[in-house]
Amino acid sequence: MTEINRGASAKIIDGKSFAAGLRARIGAEAAKLKAEHGLVAGLAVVLVGEDPASQVYVRNKSKAIAEAGMQAFDRPLPAQTSEADLLALVGELNADPNVHGILVQLPLPEHISAHVVIDAIDPVKDVDGFHFINTGKLWAAGGTLVPCTPQGCMMLLRDVLGDLKGKEALVIGRSNIVGKPMAALLLAENCTVTMAHSRTNDLPAVARRADILIAATGRPEMVRGDWIKPGATVIDVGINRIPALSDHHPRKMRLVGDVAFEEAVKVAGAITPVPGSVGPMTIACLLRNTLIAACRQIGLGHPAV
Repeated sequence: MTEINRGASAKIIDGKSFAAGLRARIGAEAAKLKAEHGLVAGLAVVLVGEDPASQVYVRNKSKAIAEAGMQAFDRPLPAQTSEADLLALVGELNADPNVHGILVQLPLPEHISAHVVIDAIDPVKDVDGFHFINTGKLWAAGGTLVPCTPQGCMMLLRDVLGDLKGKEALVIGRSNIVGKPMAALLLAENCTVTMAHSRTNDLPAVARRADILIAATGRPEMVRGDWIKPGATVIDVGINRIPALSDHHPRKMRLVGDVAFEEAVKVAGAITPVPGSVGPMTIACLLRNTLIAACRQIGLGHPAV
């Protein structure tokens, strides 16, 4: 079990440490792939525009790719890039044998349809796991490239709890990126799964039944401590910037999750902090998907990661 003991009642799930171990294993498998087959796994990251947060994410991803012994193909494009030009680039990357994974950073400018672009990516190179074919395979419990954040959450849950069979799990949030694939993965682990959202009646009461609570709402500290079933495992996917409430630095911001951590930590059995847990797992799982995609494209089995 991966954890940090900070003296609170809940075990603090150390996703950063778990992700570091996963990245080390991926690096070893990537080196083995190169030594035995002469293949360097390659990931193309396409960024349209100059959104500051997206630029930070892309830099972190590119750095992690290089550290894992893989090749990064960064494709920055101006914000005024047309949908047709972006689709043409995706087509080029689909045909490039050196590119084994393609990631188009979201959000895209309003004049470009994310659905159209994602569905233009070759499903075998769709390392985000967002293509409708991969989404369908996930719900059918078939082999597929799984969205990175839900996959990282599942790894942490297995590390903390072991067998998830029979656990009552609640996913708060129904996005295509986290909520829906998270529910599919939990179902595949034989959990009893409830999906909740902004229109769920008496959400606190629903939450109090959950042995596993996944918060992915994008609303800072929405899930309060008295929503948590005593001893439950809480995975906080949210990352929100809010004022630091400092008289000396009125413009300073701080990062919080979708769970009121200081309240929840007194009730939960285990909980992820924000930042530093789910985020590192997301990037590690992106590397994992890239390695899996590279191995599949040359007819190899699943790498040992």
